[in-house]
Amino acid sequence: MLERAGIPAVSICTSAFRITAEAMARSLGFPGYQYVTVPHPVASRTQKEIDEIAADALPEIVRVLGAGLTIRPADPSGPANGQRRDA
Repeated sequence: MLERAGIPAVSICTSAFRITAEAMARSLGFPGYQYVTVPHPVASRTQKEIDEIAADALPEIVRVLGAGLTIRPADPSGPANGQRRDA
């Protein structure tokens, strides 16, 4: 995960994959990982609909990016107390 390298990132998934996203975060050592959920499905939507979904999700994406320093890896070799490695 980019966060382990101190690079802010946001995962985006559709509502149908929330449980999977949470399970993956736990298995990778990031319980409570914040991600952005958009409406499901995406593949069958028009470009205009996708643009609207992206615009609607943007404030949450920015919020999660700003919360990057609150992510605390469960791995003891990762950054302590949510600090970035480059901080």
